[in-house]
Amino acid sequence: MKTLQVKLGEHGERSYPIFIGQDLLAKPELIEPYVKGSQVLIVSNETIAPLYLNKVKSTFSAYDVQTVILPDGEQYKNLTELNAIFDALLSAKFDRTCTLVALGGGVVGDMTGFAAACYQRGVNFIQIPTTLLAQVDSSVGGKTGVNHPQGKNMIGAFHQPCCVIADSDTLNTLEDKQLSAGIAEVIKYGLIRDMSFTKWLEENMHKLLERDPEALSYAIEVSCRCKAEIVAEDEKESGVRALLNLGHTFGHAIETSTGYGNWLHGEAVATGMLMAADLSMRIGNISIKDVERVDNLLDMAMLPTRAPHHMDYEHYIELMAVDKKTRAGKINFVLFNKLGDAMVTNDFDHDFLRETIEAHRAIDGQ
Repeated sequence: MKTLQVKLGEHGERSYPIFIGQDLLAKPELIEPYVKGSQVLIVSNETIAPLYLNKVKSTFSAYDVQTVILPDGEQYKNLTELNAIFDALLSAKFDRTCTLVALGGGVVGDMTGFAAACYQRGVNFIQIPTTLLAQVDSSVGGKTGVNHPQGKNMIGAFHQPCCVIADSDTLNTLEDKQLSAGIAEVIKYGLIRDMSFTKWLEENMHKLLERDPEALSYAIEVSCRCKAEIVAEDEKESGVRALLNLGHTFGHAIETSTGYGNWLHGEAVATGMLMAADLSMRIGNISIKDVERVDNLLDMAMLPTRAPHHMDYEHYIELMAVDKKTRAGKINFVLFNKLGDAMVTNDFDHDFLRETIEAHRAIDGQ
């Protein structure tokens, strides 16, 4: 087992651990130090609960445990479904010493964390991510929230977990498509700040797709270390943390336009990262060979690299106008100074943006 620390607070008083390894769900000694009070609410979904809920409940056998099972899918990440969590907390008369536990992927983690941020103005919560995307990205850093029909993750709060337990054994039951979606976020870390990791991914992508335990554990560890370092430096995304949004400005627009759940988040981010590389090339920062390298890596990971045909320049601009990264009416993008060195900017000719969008639309009918 590997243990990383997300260091928060002037003296580390809000720091928390990320545990990475195999068979961690069966180790109550890992979790018990991070449970407040005697009341525990486990939130999961219809896909994950039949696989792992009983195992996790047994870990909390010493507590008053209640459960909420949400429908599975990004389309259910909304205020209506969030109320199911509040209903359960209130019906069981949970007090402000309770602990919420998120058992599932990014949707479950984001919704549980947001409920924890809101319930009685903030209660304890623990992340137990069961998808690769959640293990390497969304479970770490305290971003919580739900979607709105007009924009992804537009309603939420920063609320840090007390610990993150990334049991890589849960990836054995993950669909291939979901595994690839998680790899998109892994690729992101290399592209924004660590080209040696990108090279490792190019050489070991087949091992990740084959679910090699050592390769997966290494990818999770490197990704979480990068995320932890950035969050420690910039908890609420006023500076360097924005670099973690590589591909997300394009990607969130794709998810919103196509309807939440029709494109997996990682799939949309993958296409968005290639579009960001293309735009970086058009403004003169990187070469066409660099763009091809990104394209090849995403292709190796079995990820899409072409955006929906119906999305033209005007459509993107309309959707991006309500993106969280927009400031004073200007849309910010994470682009490359060079591969392995990213920046946030809105200072470029939008004719280049139009060219990128047109170049990366799928052929009509695909």
